[in-house]
Amino acid sequence: MAERIIITMDNHKTPEWIMKMFGGWHDPCPLASIPEKDGLEIEWGDKTYVNPPYSNPLPWVEKAIEENKKGHMIVMLLRVDTSTKWFAKLIEAKAHFIWFGERLKFTGSGSPNFASMLVVLE
Repeated sequence: MAERIIITMDNHKTPEWIMKMFGGWHDPCPLASIPEKDGLEIEWGDKTYVNPPYSNPLPWVEKAIEENKKGHMIVMLLRVDTSTKWFAKLIEAKAHFIWFGERLKFTGSGSPNFASMLVVLE
């Protein structure tokens, strides 16, 4: 029996034009992350940009809210999904939402079939 390999398209590298806006910001969740460093376990910077895994953003959203309570400004690139627990948590945290008028074209992996938004916790 042949081994079946399933590839998930969870890693969507942030488009360069967005990365330019957040150049120099702390990024706890880079595409080529170092396995020994877990972005959920470390202290985030005063200004942090996060493009978390789209399959499970909840722990990243919870960490962002926690870090924001410490006085850090957090910007997250997330899929638009207003029906989720993590979206409700962002509403509760008084996040600001910046909606894109079109689907983003991600670097390297093609474009996912969902809309994206920037979420700001200041």
